[in-house]
Formats: sequence, structure tokens, C-alpha cells
Amino acid sequence: MILYEYPFNERIRTYLRLEHLFQRLAVLVSRDHPIDHHYALTSIFEIMDVGARADLKSDVLKDLEKQKTILNGYRGNPAIAQGVLDEVIEQLDQNFSALNSLTGKAGQSLTENDWLMSIRSRIGIPGGTCEFDLPAYFAWQQRDSGERRQDLERWTACLTPFAVSIHLLLKLLRDSGAPQKVIANNGQLQQNLPQGKTFHLLRLALDPELQLIPEISGNRLMISIRLMRQGDDDRLHLSSEDAAFELTLCS
Repeated sequence: MILYEYPFNERIRTYLRLEHLFQRLAVLVSRDHPIDHHYALTSIFEIMDVGARADLKSDVLKDLEKQKTILNGYRGNPAIAQGVLDEVIEQLDQNFSALNSLTGKAGQSLTENDWLMSIRSRIGIPGGTCEFDLPAYFAWQQRDSGERRQDLERWTACLTPFAVSIHLLLKLLRDSGAPQKVIANNGQLQQNLPQGKTFHLLRLALDPELQLIPEISGNRLMISIRLMRQGDDDRLHLSSEDAAFELTLCS
């Protein structure tokens, strides 16, 4: 199954973008080639750009505290495994403390590294990191892969509390939804959302053999899904077939 996700608000949209970047960063850092480590640095700078919102840290801390309050309400519930509950609450506490101990925005400490910032200022320019532009960076790329990896891990250490906290918050959010089977008649589905409940994330699972691509839009009142198929002209065209897929609304 191919899983698509659609955020209902800007905060979750930011979390998903950061999660995507952190996952990409982890893959690139683990590799050995200088090109992979070049794009690992690019990912670090993208994380800093996405995390530059002044209220991101505050949002994450508030969400960690909110989740802790919600989970504490389940204490004593016989249907809940208390050991698992305690473990998750402890993770929330640890993430809150680690994130709260950081100063400034995501990657704020990296802005004090002039060498990194010289790369950041040129990495968005096509071909701007050639050896004649940044000879010190070119020399770094010739180092042993283990040395480069140690540097990357050192630089990303200040971002780790954000990565771990956002991963946990998104996991709890995804776990809050119950999947349901639905059918898009003639490739389209419109569904009113239950009133009195705020949803933050839509998850849609499609069988890859259908070769369909969902176009999703939505707000607090309703969702609209159109199933598209890529044609020989490389454009997307609305499918006229009935198709079943799995839909999950997470609150």
C-alpha cells in the first residue's frame, strides 16, 4: 500500500515537512560518499529554514505537554496497559526537558559556525559550492567518510531534540485514528467531517496496482478526494473508475 498524508493545519504541515527532512538526513549521514554528505548538509540547512519560525519550539513544547495531560487522564483505566502508558509519558517528559534546554530556534547554535554559514550562503546557488568557490569545503569532502560523519553527527546534535519530539508527536497523532474502507465513485469522494471534533491529519492508503494518485483537499467541515491517473502526456487525468482505499482521520 502507498500511504499519503494530508495535514489540516499549518502546524502539522510543518511537523510533516521536518519529519521528512530528518528522515532524509539520517539516510544521507549513514552513507559514505561525499555527494551524500553534501546533501546531508543541504538537509540540515533546510531544517533550519523550516524551523526558523519563532514559535516552532513553543508549539512543540505545548504539544508535548498537551499529550502528557491527555495520557495522564487514562491512568487507572483497566482497558489501558499502565506500563506502556507510563513509558510513553516518560518519553514525553524526557523530550520536553531536552527540547526546553535548547536556546533559540532550531539549529540556532549552528549559525555561530562561520564555516557552515559560508556553505549555507552558497549552497542555494547553482554550482555555488565548486572547489574554486569554497576550497575549504572541497578539502572537507576529501576527508575520510568516518570523519565527515562525525562532523555531521556533531552538527545535528542540536537538532535531535526537535527530531525525536516531532517523531513522537506524529506517532501519537497517527495512532489516534481508526482506518475505514471507503469507495470513490467515478474516482471522486466527498465526505462531511463529524462536528464537534477537530481533526489534524488525514491518511490515505492506496493499492499501488491501481496506479492512482490522490488529490486531497479539506477543511474542518469536509474533505474532497479526486483519484488521478498519469497519462502518456505526463499529465494527471481524473479517473472515472470506482476505486476502494483506506481512509484514516486522526485527531
